[in-house]
This record gives sequence, C-alpha cells and structure tokens, in this order.
Amino acid sequence: MKYKDRYSIGEVSKICNISKKALRYYDKIGLINSERTSNNNYRYYSNESLLAVPVIKYYKQMGFKLDEMRGFIEGNAYSAIKRSFTTKIDELKKIQEETRRMYVSVKDWHDLIVEAEMVIENNIQEVAVKYIESSDYLFQNQTFNNIMESIINIEFTNYVEKVDNEITGPVLINFSSVQDRIENKTQNVIIMQKTLKECKDDEKMIFGGQMMISCYHIGPHETIDETYRKIKNWAINHNYKTGDESFERYVTDYWTTRSTSQFVTEVMMTVSR
Repeated sequence: MKYKDRYSIGEVSKICNISKKALRYYDKIGLINSERTSNNNYRYYSNESLLAVPVIKYYKQMGFKLDEMRGFIEGNAYSAIKRSFTTKIDELKKIQEETRRMYVSVKDWHDLIVEAEMVIENNIQEVAVKYIESSDYLFQNQTFNNIMESIINIEFTNYVEKVDNEITGPVLINFSSVQDRIENKTQNVIIMQKTLKECKDDEKMIFGGQMMISCYHIGPHETIDETYRKIKNWAINHNYKTGDESFERYVTDYWTTRSTSQFVTEVMMTVSR
C-alpha cells in the first residue's frame, strides 16, 4: 500500500481491520497516540501510529496484556523485554500443563462412557483371560464397609489433595478377600486411581504386568457376587486357579449415572495354572 503522513480514525480502522472503539481505547491508555488538528480538533494518526497496530496484534496473539505491551512499544531495554518474555513463557507453560491435565481428565472419562456403551449394547459378559498392562496408581489402604462410599471416597479425595495431585480414569478397588467380597463382608481394601501428576515412590503402587481373569458385570453392585461366582466356575472348568484377592474397575458408576442398571464394572483376579 502507499503510505501517507496523516490518517483519520476511519482510515486506520479500515486499513488495519481494527474497530474505532479499540483505537479510541488505545489512544486513551497511551498505547497508540493520536494527534489533533489545530483548526477543527479532528483526531488523526501518523504513519508510525498506523504501523503500531500489527505489532500490538502480534503481542496480543502471544498473550500479552495491553499494559505489558506498552513497554515494548515505548522501546524498553532488551533486559526488561527479556524478563517480560521469560515471565510470559513460564505463565504459558503453566497454562499448557493445566490444559493438558484437563484434557486427559475429560478424555479418560469420555473413553469410559464409550467402553460402557459398547459393553451394554453388545452384552459383553463373557469370562476371559487377558494380559493387563502395568501402570502406576496412587493408593490408600482403607476398610471396606459401603461400596458407594468407597467409590465416591471422601477420605481418598482428601488424600489426593494432601499429596498435591489430581486423579483421572476409573476408580479401582483391590479387595483382599474374594470370598468376603462375595459375601459383602467388611475387609481391608486398597483404593487406587491413576494421577495426572507424577507420584512419589511411597505414594504409588503398580497394578498389572500380568495375566488376569476378567469379566464385565452389568448392573447394580449388589448383584456383583453373581459375576464372581461365574468367574470362579469358569476358572475351574478351564483348569485355572484364581488368587485370593480381586480387583474391581468401575467403568461407569455413581460418578456417571444414578441408574444402577447402567453400571459397568470389570472384575479381575490373578490367575495361574
């Protein structure tokens, strides 16, 4: 384009694709200064002011606030500008990490809903032996009394906050006694869940890395003993020996729906021959 010495606010708005309201505000805070004609007091902008608009747009794209931009435009020393950019980089890294954790949380929950839909729609309740990938879990030892209070677990939630972490994915409960679980008796359990931040060594346990016998249970937790008995009978008929403990992975539960018929729980036990 061909530049000239003086531009009206309307011309700047049209040339730079910026609203007159924004230009007036930038003028008010001293970010892009206008000048006034001596005869009619009309606002006009110099060529230098015109060229400041793309610079401001670029700084805005990088996330700088208007008051942060002023120092750049006024020509602060490199050291001051470097400090501002270093601070902004640290700020954006923090935002990026927070966004990553939110994304993982939402994606993990979405995947559980998809898994539950597939299990229910295809009525997948067959017993199978499969390899479980090894993963780290934050854990806490507790006493099991009530299934709902174990899954929506205030004590565990407080513990997660205490160790400055965040959880994601399904809750897992490690029952120390399969027989007590079948009979719904009080027993020692381990509450487990994956985290979004790295756990300290004494805060985490490894689950998986081995073959396990598995079966989905569809419906209320009060009837889960039926699935346990099905697994035990299948194992006997196929010459497998199951371990004394079990793991329940809550694909969908009280966190997702109050319709117990839509609950999907994966029951797992260690297995050998």
